[in-house]
Amino acid sequence: MIHFIPTPIGNLEDVTMRSLKLLSSSEIVFCEDTRVAKKLIHLLKEKFDIQTDIKEFISLHSHNEKDVVSKLDKAIFEKNVIYLSDAGMPCISDPGCFLIDFCQKNSIEYEVLPGANALTVAYASSGFCQKEFLFYGFLPHKGSQREKELLDVMYSGYISILYESPHRLLKLFEQICNIDENREIFLTKELTKMYQKNFKATAKEIYLKLKNQNIKGEWVVVINSDTKKEGNITVEDIKKLDIPKKQMAKMIAKITGKSPKECYNELL
Repeated sequence: MIHFIPTPIGNLEDVTMRSLKLLSSSEIVFCEDTRVAKKLIHLLKEKFDIQTDIKEFISLHSHNEKDVVSKLDKAIFEKNVIYLSDAGMPCISDPGCFLIDFCQKNSIEYEVLPGANALTVAYASSGFCQKEFLFYGFLPHKGSQREKELLDVMYSGYISILYESPHRLLKLFEQICNIDENREIFLTKELTKMYQKNFKATAKEIYLKLKNQNIKGEWVVVINSDTKKEGNITVEDIKKLDIPKKQMAKMIAKITGKSPKECYNELL
């Protein structure tokens, strides 16, 4: 069989005893980045005084996962096999789901262990008490698709959670402010690490703070749901947004029942 093992997202002490036990008995390791996995295993061996007898590391990342899985020989699972994320839960903005699908289709036993995950830690830390939330992971890096998905996030009606890199964080907040600068947001940096930092304020207030901050590191953005009740967003509200007319037309169409093309022509 194969065990999918979540790894610490910053603090090594967040690894579970069960994960360490499986790691010490593993022979083959599937991992996102072999260099990262080897370094992590070395640190865990030093800190928790465990021994390993790993004979092979197999790279399995977002760009090669389908190809690697398609060429797998089922005989490999007669050995002690594990999958390690670089940090956090397998299959949650990390590879692993195609490997699980392979196991299901080929009657190979597998188990996913519980463990550290930035998504759930950020949500629990946010202080937002709505019981439902949506997780979007990383938005597209640029272009109209990014704008479209961000609009979906902002007007989903639910608390929404994003991951973002430091390279695009300021741009993300510029885009959020163009849609709703008063939206309440919880932002957390480098969860469980030495330089962890939290912010909770309106989008505009956080944006102004970020412009004067060191924004290196991994970020999780928790966006509160739209405070307006469903149906209270008006056409005039949408027309005030600094967004492309095509996206504006799609939003107007949703609340008026007209076609996006008709709304677009009216805007012109």
